[in-house]
Amino acid sequence: MKKFKLGLVINPIAGIGGSVALKGSDGMVMHALALGAKPQANDRAKLALEILLPYQDEVVIYTANDQMGEQCARELGFSVEVLYQAEHIQTNSADSQQAAQALLREGVDIILFAGGDGTARDIANVVASDDDYQQVPVLGIPAGCKIHSGVYAITPKAAGRIIELMVTKELVTLTTGDVMDIDESLFRQGIVKAKRYSEMKIPSELRYVQAVKSGGKESDEFVLQDIAANVIEEMNDYDDRQFIIGSGSTTAFLMAELNLDNTLLGVDIVSEQTLSAADVTEAQLFKAISAYQGISKLVITLIGGQGHVFGRGNQQLSPRVIRTILAQPGGRDNIMIIATKAKLAALANKPLISDTGDAELDQQLSGFMPITTGYKDQVLYPLASPQ
Repeated sequence: MKKFKLGLVINPIAGIGGSVALKGSDGMVMHALALGAKPQANDRAKLALEILLPYQDEVVIYTANDQMGEQCARELGFSVEVLYQAEHIQTNSADSQQAAQALLREGVDIILFAGGDGTARDIANVVASDDDYQQVPVLGIPAGCKIHSGVYAITPKAAGRIIELMVTKELVTLTTGDVMDIDESLFRQGIVKAKRYSEMKIPSELRYVQAVKSGGKESDEFVLQDIAANVIEEMNDYDDRQFIIGSGSTTAFLMAELNLDNTLLGVDIVSEQTLSAADVTEAQLFKAISAYQGISKLVITLIGGQGHVFGRGNQQLSPRVIRTILAQPGGRDNIMIIATKAKLAALANKPLISDTGDAELDQQLSGFMPITTGYKDQVLYPLASPQ
């Protein structure tokens, strides 16, 4: 029986800057490591490949050496063929592209890659630029700080589910997904400037593949004012709470209403309506919450068009940070999700997603959550763990 030829490329440093508030990895790897960041791309890839463990006898994984795929696949017990050898421990964009070229020459059935938008661009530079390979499908395992592209599964496990459908010969629709990326230097200044670079063929199962991230600020200023008024009133009601303000344009509007500087793409801490810490790292945030004598409340929004609440663009909100918040009096009520109803409607009934990387925590967070959609106005909306 012909075995399924799964091509695998892992960018080992993808997303390494997220937990230390660097908002990207481009040119920042050594700085991120010095700040205590730990690579997570292989762990994310492992979550996807674990879905395929029942089909080990039917799959051969073609990949690059060491942390670019070989180590992860071998540890799980898959049959592995190494087609590309990276020369340096710290891999780069050229390694991702050369690994993809080797997989295409081998004739793999699909290229599964783990990374962020920069990695998607690397794969597209090879796949989309060659007429002979443009029909080869690809699929991304989300592992980067920035995931604007429409070539990624919504979670690592969702990526595994899609490959499972292909391995078991289910009918899987093939479509095109946009490859997007933003200027990281502007990103670190709080400016989101996204650009469409290319497109690639992807297996499209709407339950598992994300939409291109919806950008821009909310257009209904009155609704945002009502949401901000609701949060500010709660701030006024308690003097024993500090508020952890997550990233996004909706939370940025709240900070503007408070007349406070805001880290659009980072995490800030507000106490007594003053900014007590800006653009904190995961370690700084955990220390601040642990040392605070009162209750720390988290105010976050969702990624437009995708629905992620945790695990995308806010790696500072790590499992230990979230667990510490949940362990305080009030439990889940210490997490306040704010969003307009229009933003929720754009999800087309798909649940919000918690993808913290901790399966037990994601399950604990699952269920209907109250979403603040205006002044004294809430709706119940489902929050789900990765599938």
